[in-house]
Amino acid sequence: MNIYVSNLSFNTTDVELNALFSKFGVVSSAKVFMDRETGGSRGFGFVVMTSNAEGNDAMLGLKNKEGEGEGEKG
Repeated sequence: MNIYVSNLSFNTTDVELNALFSKFGVVSSAKVFMDRETGGSRGFGFVVMTSNAEGNDAMLGLKNKEGEGEGEKG
């Protein structure tokens, strides 16, 4: 399951995004998109989870929640 994650802190890394979603299941990949010109985060990313059920659990569990260094998810 591909999950779009918005409102990330500009300090969030791929590793932190992966760890956040790993609490809900197996993460195949987690990528925070970076600005080409500044090299800084663009504030969004994508997470790929191996199971739709785990992906749905993650979306429900993280919706409108703030994580360590992250803003709202949704």
